Amino acid sequence: MAQAAVIGAGLAGCEAAHILSRMGVHVRLFEMKPVRRSPAHNSDKFCELVCSNSLRSNKLDNAVGLLKEELRRLGSLIMEAADKTAVPAGGALAVDRESFASYVTEAVKNDPNIEVITEEISEIPEGPVIIATGPLTDGKLLASIEELLGESLHFFDAAAPIVTLDSLDMSKVSRASRYERGSDYLNCPMTRLEYFTFVRALLAAETAPLHEFENIKVFEGCMPVEAMARRGDMTLAYGPMKPVGLKGCTASDGKPPFAVVQLRQDNSEGTLFNIVGFQTNLKFGEQKRVFGMIPGLEKAEFVRYGVMHRNSFLRSPKHLTPFYSLRMRPKIYFAGQITGVEGYIESASSGFTAGLNLGLQLLGKNKIDFTRQTAIGSLAHYVSEYNGGSFQPMNANFGIMESLPDAPRDKYKRYLALSERALEYIDMMISEDELWK
Repeated sequence: MAQAAVIGAGLAGCEAAHILSRMGVHVRLFEMKPVRRSPAHNSDKFCELVCSNSLRSNKLDNAVGLLKEELRRLGSLIMEAADKTAVPAGGALAVDRESFASYVTEAVKNDPNIEVITEEISEIPEGPVIIATGPLTDGKLLASIEELLGESLHFFDAAAPIVTLDSLDMSKVSRASRYERGSDYLNCPMTRLEYFTFVRALLAAETAPLHEFENIKVFEGCMPVEAMARRGDMTLAYGPMKPVGLKGCTASDGKPPFAVVQLRQDNSEGTLFNIVGFQTNLKFGEQKRVFGMIPGLEKAEFVRYGVMHRNSFLRSPKHLTPFYSLRMRPKIYFAGQITGVEGYIESASSGFTAGLNLGLQLLGKNKIDFTRQTAIGSLAHYVSEYNGGSFQPMNANFGIMESLPDAPRDKYKRYLALSERALEYIDMMISEDELWK
């Protein structure tokens, strides 16, 4: 039986181990928890979601919705777990983070082809191996990677706070999803005065020190709310606090809200909610004080405060192929956010692609290029072929996919056409290859 190692039991590592096992490869899965945890982790389970519990859009007019559907059709473990542990979130897919992690952990540990080894790896193995240690890779392993490939890149990422439902003042909170897509979100409407008073307090609040680096780069998709506020007084009102699509929602003055803070369900019981778009690096006491100014959150109980941490990623276009293998050492693969894909499902996608192609390599078969016609393939080609001036992490998006000839001018129709083409490609691949039978 062919054998391979996978380092890291996050979304990318577990997805990689699962597809390798499906192909009949014996996997040695190395995970450093519970011996050591990164600063952002709290649980000893695999696939811990350290930021939001939302996996973002579930609709085919959105590239991440397409990415999910591609992975579903290909038998992704991460998508199976997400669908089984979903919680209400309007047009998005959100999960109970504890149930999600438990589902994946049990599936991996009960797989007879996967041997879980609790050990921290400090050097790059010879291979065959998939390194899926995530954006918080540090210490000796990061030094080993940088010795081989050169210095990695860094940016800072942030997570939003989580509060308990029963601590909220529901007389000031309404239930509704934007544009009448159900009632899955809690909405805290603000008057103009409440909004600007909140923004002033946010700008004056103390942040936790980040002495590690002088020049801090923050990924745009997870920018701290206080950093967004510094861009202008109305930035939040046009961003995460936009007061649109909420019919019947009124502020304390009886008028339509000037701004709205939304909370999204964080567990299946509906007892925990996270503050949408409120990633932050404020000191914990400041979070309680300033976010307590949001109508309905005056006495909120915080079960997790927002945190900020450093993420590292490779100069992937210089080193990786579209299969996520190293050009210089083709039996060494990388997967997950360390490659420069950004997002939970994007990480799973890279793990799936790396695991699939390492398995094919070990079985003496041709590797599979998903091409830029698919969301899976477009991410792989982005991280391996980007030729711009500044390589930065990327979410799934239609802009990095191969364009359509004679594409519809209407954006909604164009995106659906791109998704239709991608899924036809995936279905054709499944029907023509015994691997998927």
